Amino acid sequence: MSVISTEEIRTHFPALQRMQSGYSVGYFDGPGGTQVPVGVAQAVSEYLLSHNANTDWRYPTSEETDELLQQARQIFADFLGCCSREIVFGNNMTTLTFHLSRTLGRLWGPGDEIIVTQMDHQANQAPWRSLESERGLKVHTVPMLPENGTLDWDVLTKLFSKRTRLLAIGGASNSLGTVNDLNKAAHLCRSFGAYFFVDAVHMASHMLIDVAEIDCDFLACSAYKFYGPHVGILFVRKDLEEFLSPPRLPCAKDYLPESLETGTLNHEGIVGASAAVEFLSKMVGTDGSRRERLADVFEVLHERNHRLVSLLWKGLKEQGHVQLYGPGPEQFRTPTIGFTIEGMDSADVAEQLADGSALFLSHGDFYASGVTEALGIEQQGLVRAGCACYTNQEEVERLIMSVADLSN
Repeated sequence: MSVISTEEIRTHFPALQRMQSGYSVGYFDGPGGTQVPVGVAQAVSEYLLSHNANTDWRYPTSEETDELLQQARQIFADFLGCCSREIVFGNNMTTLTFHLSRTLGRLWGPGDEIIVTQMDHQANQAPWRSLESERGLKVHTVPMLPENGTLDWDVLTKLFSKRTRLLAIGGASNSLGTVNDLNKAAHLCRSFGAYFFVDAVHMASHMLIDVAEIDCDFLACSAYKFYGPHVGILFVRKDLEEFLSPPRLPCAKDYLPESLETGTLNHEGIVGASAAVEFLSKMVGTDGSRRERLADVFEVLHERNHRLVSLLWKGLKEQGHVQLYGPGPEQFRTPTIGFTIEGMDSADVAEQLADGSALFLSHGDFYASGVTEALGIEQQGLVRAGCACYTNQEEVERLIMSVADLSN
C-alpha cells in the first residue's frame, strides 16, 4: 500500500505554518483536539455558503442538505463498520451520552447496577452516575492499577452480577494511552445480559473501529479528535430500537437514528466531520472501498506513530527527573504519553515548553481525574504529549531536548 508521507500530510494543515520563538509550532495537543486540514474547513464553508437550509422540505438547498446528511451517515457507517441507520449525530460525546443514559434509565430502577471505571473521562461517568439519584441505580467503579495504568480486571469481573445492566468503558485512556481489552469486556456483558457502552473518543483517532468485532451495543466518538469540527457521533445497534424510548419532542421522528437526535443538527459540522473521514481515506493511493482504504491508512499511521512514541518514551525515560506513566511502547497503546517532571507543576512545564520551544502540550487531569487520583498526583497533574498524523521526528526530538533542559 502507498500512504502519503508525513511531510505531504503536513501541507494540508495551515496551522503548522504558525511560528513562535523561532520554531514552527509542534502540536502535541491532539488528544484534546487535533488541527484541521484545509479541506475540512472548505467543506464547512461550502455548505454554509451554498447549501445552508433545514431538512425535509421540497426545494434544492433543503434536498441538498438531506443528501449531505445521508452521505455523512454512510461515511461514518464505513468509519465504524456498521450501517447508516445506526449512526446518530449530536453536539458532542458528552451530550449524546447524557441523552442515552436518560433513555436507558427509563428501562431501569432501584436495585439495578451499572459499572464504570476509574480510568474514564468524566463524560463516561457522570451520565451514568446521574441515574443513581434519578432512578435509584447503584454505580460501581473499577479501579485503575497505578503501577501500569491498566484496569483491575479481577475487580471488574467480580462486579458483574445478574443485576448488572450496563458496562461503560473507554476504548483507550486519553491520559496514558492505555488500550482496554474490549473483547474481554464484551464477553462479560454477554455472559450477564448487560448492555455494553464504549467511549471511543480517544481510541477513534488511532485505530480503525469495528463495532461488530468489538460486539458493543453503543459506541461514541468525537470528530474533533480526528481532524474534524466539534461534532459527536453515536453508534446504536439497530436491533435495540424497539427497546429505546428517548425523551423527545412530539414532532420528532420516533425511529432511529433521528429519535435520538435532539433539535436541528449542526449540519455544517456534520459535513465537515465527514470530510475529515474522507481526508483520512484518501491518504492511500490504492483502490478499494472506503472502509478498505481506511484500514490501510490506520495501519500505516499506527506504525509511524508507534516509532515516534517509542522514540519519545525512550528519550524521556533516560532523563533522571522525569516520571512516565502507563504502558510502555512494547505494549499495544495509543501514541499518547503522560509524564511529570520532579518538582514542577504540570501547568508550568506546559507553559515553558510553549514559550521556549513552541511545543503545545496539554496539562492537568484531562477530565479523567480518576487517573491522577490513582497515581497520587492530583495537585501536580500530568503533562500530556500526543502524536497525530502530522507529527514528525524533528518535533519529537525537540520535545525530548526541551524536557531535558527543564528537568536539569
